[in-house]
Amino acid sequence: MAYDATKMQDWQIAEAAEENMPTPDEWREKLGLEKDEIIPYGKTPRLDFLKIIDRLKDKPDGKYIEVTAITPTPLGEGKSTTSCGLIEGMGKRGWNVGGCLRQPSGGPTMNIKGTAAGGGNALLIPLTEFSMGLTGDINDIMNAHNLAMVALTARMQHERNYSDKRLADLTRMRRLDVDPTRIEMGWIMDFCAQSLRNIVIGLGGRMDGFTMQSKFGIAVSSELMAMLSIVRDLADLRERMDHITVAYDKRGRPVTTGDLEVGGAMTAWMRNTINPTLCSTVEYQPLMVHAGPFANIAVGQSSIIGDRIGLKMFDYHVTESGFAADIGFEKFWNVKCRYSGLKPHVSVLTTTIRALKMHGGGPRVVAGIPLDDAYTKENLELLEKGLPNMLHLIGVIRESGINPVVCINRFHTDTDAEVALVRKAAEAAGARCAESTHWANGGDGALELADVVKEACEEENEFKFLYPNEMKLRERVNKIAKVVYGADGVSWSPDAEDKAKRFESDDKYDEYATMMVKTHLSLTHDPALKGVPKGWTLPIRDVLIYSGAKFLCPCAGDITLMPGTSSDPAFRRIDVDVNTGKVEGVF
Repeated sequence: MAYDATKMQDWQIAEAAEENMPTPDEWREKLGLEKDEIIPYGKTPRLDFLKIIDRLKDKPDGKYIEVTAITPTPLGEGKSTTSCGLIEGMGKRGWNVGGCLRQPSGGPTMNIKGTAAGGGNALLIPLTEFSMGLTGDINDIMNAHNLAMVALTARMQHERNYSDKRLADLTRMRRLDVDPTRIEMGWIMDFCAQSLRNIVIGLGGRMDGFTMQSKFGIAVSSELMAMLSIVRDLADLRERMDHITVAYDKRGRPVTTGDLEVGGAMTAWMRNTINPTLCSTVEYQPLMVHAGPFANIAVGQSSIIGDRIGLKMFDYHVTESGFAADIGFEKFWNVKCRYSGLKPHVSVLTTTIRALKMHGGGPRVVAGIPLDDAYTKENLELLEKGLPNMLHLIGVIRESGINPVVCINRFHTDTDAEVALVRKAAEAAGARCAESTHWANGGDGALELADVVKEACEEENEFKFLYPNEMKLRERVNKIAKVVYGADGVSWSPDAEDKAKRFESDDKYDEYATMMVKTHLSLTHDPALKGVPKGWTLPIRDVLIYSGAKFLCPCAGDITLMPGTSSDPAFRRIDVDVNTGKVEGVF
């Protein structure tokens, strides 16, 4: 049964659907799991990854389906909604299907973006639990991350207060001689708190810590979340945990979590995070949740772990990439698949007529402000001018050898003529295309999409990476800029180029992933430039290193790891029914 999404808010649809949500015992029977492979946790049990993957290790993988999008408006174009809708459509066909999405951050949930749980009748449940902590992965990451900062700041205080001999007697450790002006890590919390971007800590006396500048980031920007996304198992997580660069010493050498002897305790905090949480669509298809959303400086994908067991449990496994195809798909293609060794069968390019009109020169789209009539009334000329963005990103997907399927995520204001224009252009570019009304109609509205994706899965592809591991950093960035973004080339600031040369001189960095950092609102580094800009150069101003995750992050433009809360945040409309205890207003 589809709910009336035009009259019901997402939290109301979720509340109605959750009344019949499968219990852990029902999930165990439905998914063919052993008794000890599902870990009860209220409405959202965990799946015991190590036990499931060991039992099913010899079972052939199912079909691997990735969902991405064209360059979006600030409102987003519905990747999570499409992921849920596609799973529901395949479920309606009677196929064994499931998927894995990312866990939302409390910052966007309480701000303007919402939870990224899909929407309407293509929605993940239980919505409140999903939106507010789930089974605690983000909390465990916060504790592990902040423990590293506790270890660092305490060590700096004790080294200042004690002689070398006294320090050795008390701690049995050598002096690290940390440079207080070169602290790489900060603290984290899972809200958008711009007041904590730049702080001073350690005020008071000698026993109150080490006085220095510090900072907070949002929890999901932590390197630990990036690591959770790409590790293959607990052993992989533990090995990486000792290599995180926390600071540099006064001779310029990295000070790591291993130097602080805190990696083991950090892994202990995160030991349960390797187990995905089992949720559901509103039509009761299985949908795992694992790893976090931050795609700016990290991989921005649901986890390799989730995909590994999903491909064993399901004949069709759906995974979503954060941001548009120039960022999310590119990282899925050249980072996640390289680390996982998994070969995708199809990529679904979520497309909206709204976004294409924006790329055609439509009025500015601002979250929280009603859309201009240009986006809700037929305008074929504006739409046609925006088609190059979709066509460019179809080409990017085809460059990988993957079969692209364009999903027209149809809104009720879109006209038949507009849909036909997009379909004609997509098919002329060599992509399959399907119209889908999953938001309004759930699985029934996604049957064409399900059929087209299944057809694409049956076609062999010649998946290949954009560049070999042996290619050096600046060459990689140049190739990504030209092929994926459409730039003429790359310019490097002196500092960024010096760092790049240093990384290129050491072969160990060849295995580090190239994790591009730029805006998701444009193919370029400038969010104001829409469509497919020509005649521009990508400026790289810095290269950051995540030595635990093994990422080198070339930065095009400024990036903040702590977003700000808006003037009209979502938390103003979230409350609790004191008679039932149910949360209202989450979207």
